[in-house]
Amino acid sequence: MNAPKTATTSPAVPRQRGSGRLEPTAHLSLAERAARGTAARRALPPGEQGELVLPQDRPDAVTVLEAQAGSRLPELVPVRHGRMAASPFAFFRGAAALMAGDLAASPTSNLVVQLCGDAHLSNFGLFASPERRLLFDVNDFDETLPGPWEWDVKRLAASIEVAGRQNGFPRKARRRAVRASVERYQQAMARFAGMRELDVWYARADVEELRELLGAQQSKDRRKALDRTVARARSNDSLRALRKLSQVVDGHRRIRADPPLLVPLGDLLPEVAREELETQIRGLLGRYSRSLLPDRRLLLGKFGFVDMARKVVGVGSVGTRCWVVLLEGRDDDDPLLLQVKEAQESVLAPYLAPASRSRRRVPNQGERVVKGQRLMQAASDIFLGWERVQGLDGAQRDFYLRQLRDQKGSVVVENMLPEGARLYGELCGWTLARAHARSGDAVAISAYLGDDTTFSKAVADFAERYADVNERDHGAVVEAVRSGRLAAEADA
Repeated sequence: MNAPKTATTSPAVPRQRGSGRLEPTAHLSLAERAARGTAARRALPPGEQGELVLPQDRPDAVTVLEAQAGSRLPELVPVRHGRMAASPFAFFRGAAALMAGDLAASPTSNLVVQLCGDAHLSNFGLFASPERRLLFDVNDFDETLPGPWEWDVKRLAASIEVAGRQNGFPRKARRRAVRASVERYQQAMARFAGMRELDVWYARADVEELRELLGAQQSKDRRKALDRTVARARSNDSLRALRKLSQVVDGHRRIRADPPLLVPLGDLLPEVAREELETQIRGLLGRYSRSLLPDRRLLLGKFGFVDMARKVVGVGSVGTRCWVVLLEGRDDDDPLLLQVKEAQESVLAPYLAPASRSRRRVPNQGERVVKGQRLMQAASDIFLGWERVQGLDGAQRDFYLRQLRDQKGSVVVENMLPEGARLYGELCGWTLARAHARSGDAVAISAYLGDDTTFSKAVADFAERYADVNERDHGAVVEAVRSGRLAAEADA
């Protein structure tokens, strides 16, 4: 196999970026929908998807991080830099803005779906559905927007390559894992193209279907590992979070301090009376509840405010404003923990059609996240909603809310072995295809992909090339930290 080509640079304006709009398909026949995919395949043959064309005016990674720091809490920015400098995969997780610009520099299929926008390996996982079934799905939508379906596929593929290099996998094992993930996406999309629309919408991967999807490929040890992951997810509920995150002080339940990662509101604003804070938070929750369905709004009303703290989450989100709110139902053993997370403009927005970016179409960035999540996920949290808040500094910011923990579980990517990475990549590929088929045209996408291996080989080439770029970017950030240009702080 030939070594991957060196990345080239593109003109400032790419040839083809997609409309940035989800197109209705009800007025088209199956033949017309397939013809759309075939036409897209002629315009951009799948084999050309392996090219990596970088923008001529591509900013360096350090400059991008410095620009993003301007909208984040200054005291938490060093934590973000420290996390991203820790490893190439950690950097990749936080560098969605860089990759968005890189993807936008190349031509696309012009077939639009609701994108996750940050579809790397760590943004898939287990969580409980409202019916209390444990599902596997995409679980991060901060960057969601309509856009070309292959952007998500390429980010997933690149994450497998980056993680595989970091874990010491041989090149053949990495390529096998990447291609298996992409080919599972291709096979799943073909299957969804042949299904009724309602059947596509109802498709999901619960634990039992998860075992069936992996099937005979699983060894005895892998089945045991899956069982352990499922058991951990089922035990990772609100009561466990309550024990971990809170304590009883003078007879009252309070969120425990673990600065800078978890800081109670009273410690952040000691000069503000607790009664005043409670009044403000009750108002916030009341306004947010209007974004919920009436039955969930009634349920939320059965819980009263107990405490609130600022929480650091993820890698890319560090420095954005994120809170955990502790509510109590009938007694101390009936907690509800809500995560209140700031929603800024998607990193994809500058590169997609202006219609996706207009204030009229997206009046609230939290609403954008919630609506994208509801489109892509098979089942969403019952308390998923949004609100706009005016801060003490007078600035208005958008937030979305959901339960902090509800039987959530995920794999530790850094601990994966080659065979496990391949199986997990396949599962993520199937899941991403299902999410895309809900909002996009599965028939057209399947026609574009065809039934050969051209696309998977091309994307595997792309993943190798992008992993090289990621390593250089990570090295630049490590050097900026070493030189003092970027302040960095390790987690406690």
